[in-house]
Parts: sequence; C-alpha cells; structure tokens
Amino acid sequence: MSSPPPSRLSAEGIFLLIGMAIGWGINWPIMKFILQEIPPLSFRGFCLFLGGLGILGLARASGLRLQIPSGYVQKVMWVCAFNIIGWNILATYGLSLLPAGRSALLGYTMPIWAVLLSVWILKDKFTPRVSVALLLGSGGVLALLSETLLSWFGGPINYDLFIGAVFMVVAAWSWGAGTVMMKRWQIPMHSVALTGWLLLLASIPILIAAVFIDGAPQKIPSTLVLWGVVYNVFIAFMFCYWAWVRLVSLVPVSVSSLSSLITPLIGVISGILLLGEKPGWPEISATLLILGAVAVVNSGAKPTQTSTGKE
Repeated sequence: MSSPPPSRLSAEGIFLLIGMAIGWGINWPIMKFILQEIPPLSFRGFCLFLGGLGILGLARASGLRLQIPSGYVQKVMWVCAFNIIGWNILATYGLSLLPAGRSALLGYTMPIWAVLLSVWILKDKFTPRVSVALLLGSGGVLALLSETLLSWFGGPINYDLFIGAVFMVVAAWSWGAGTVMMKRWQIPMHSVALTGWLLLLASIPILIAAVFIDGAPQKIPSTLVLWGVVYNVFIAFMFCYWAWVRLVSLVPVSVSSLSSLITPLIGVISGILLLGEKPGWPEISATLLILGAVAVVNSGAKPTQTSTGKE
C-alpha cells in the first residue's frame, strides 16, 4: 500500500521549486526577445523537439525504461495535449501580444484553476491552509495587475492586449487541467522518461502547424537569439519541465501549483535586473503576498516519504 502524499515540500521539492522558478522566471523576458526574430510555433516546436530528444537520450543513457506502459498511451496524449501543447501554443501567442511581465503573471493564474479542478476531480480537500494560500497568491497576482486593470477602465480598450490576456488565461487553465490529469492517472513511468515523451509528442503537431503558418525562415537569427534558444532547450524545457513533472508526483496539486507562484515573482525580479524596470508598491506588496502563499501552503504537517518504485 502506498503512503499518503506529503502535505508540504520536502528538501528535494524545495530544490526543484527553486530551480524551476529561476529557470522559468528568467525565461519570460528571454522568450519575448526571441519572438522578435523567430515565429511562435517554430520557436516552441523546435525547443520541444530538441528538449524531448535530449531528455529521452539522458533517460536511455541512464538505463531507464522508455516504453509507455500498456493502457497509458491515450492518457499520456491527453496530458500532452493540455499540459504541453495547449499551454505552449496559447502562452507563446499571448506573450507575442503582451509585455513579458504581464504575460508571466496572467499565465500564473494556473494555481487557481489547478486547485479548483483538483478539488472537483481529485476530491482534494479544500482545507483552510489551502484556501488562505490561494487567497494570498491570488492577491499577489492581482496586485501586480492592478495598474493595468485600472488603466483599462480609464481609456479605450487595446484589443491586442485584451486578446493576449485571453490567450494567457486559457493557457493557464490548460496547464492546470493537464496537471490535474497527470496527478489523477499517476502514469507509472520514471519522471525523466515521461517528461521526454510529453515534450517530443507535443513538438510533432506544433512543427507541422509551423510549416503552414510560419513558413520557411527568412534569415538566420542573431547570436543572442540563438543563445536564448539554447537556454530554452536545456534549462526551460529539459530541466524545468522535468522538475515540474517530478514536483507534481511528489505532493498534492494544491501544494505544487501554489508553490509555483514564486515563478512570476522571479519573472518580475528578472525584469527589474535585465530590463531596468523599477519596482513600485504593486511589486512590493505582491512579493509579500506570494511568499506568504508559498509559506502557508507548505506549513503544517511534516512531509512523508513516498515510494512509487518509478524514481
């Protein structure tokens, strides 16, 4: 009989969270820069393909079993469709219409959808600790969006910004739905092999669509953009996606999702450091609220050890 999932992050989970948050957080301004020279579908499809191949190569070299277990192929495809394809396509197009910081913040409404879906589908308990963390995290995101939301009521609607915001929110829902599916089905594969298949399978329809929508590349991207692509393949895709899949397997959806709220915080900080943005009261208050949410959801019961035999 398997032991119950831990109710907060272990030392391994904290390490994965920090690495994932830094890797994905810094990547938002990097992606915005890349999209100036590489079309969205070509960029994401290429990174998914190389990232998936790279992870599967590492899994094979480590002697891990690569075959998807019988009866789980369709489930892997569903997780891939929502958690990888839906998120990557919608978020990339949303990013092309929005500033990087705002895209990251809207994308990280994901924990709200993930927690609500986990209560409905997984029958997770909506404990006072989870509800407080959800309120704090939502408050942090709203604080960062406050000036933008207020400006919408004071002038004409910018339809590019509106469509971009819709793309990002739907992308966040898709990511949250895929996360709940992954947790519900508990696909009996090592997290490295599973991550590799999810990325590689997602790349196929995206690259096919890129051929018809983006067309052939017109010129070779600049050196800085190519380095940004390298960062995406090795850090944002190979490491961060594996860390996320592993994190979801370790703790309940509410803990993994709400803990990931630290990522847009890193995105804001990287915008300050890389783009010279100056923090104001929204950034300061959001920092306190988001850190509070992560602290609350990871407080309480001690983490328990789990063993699935797949790690």
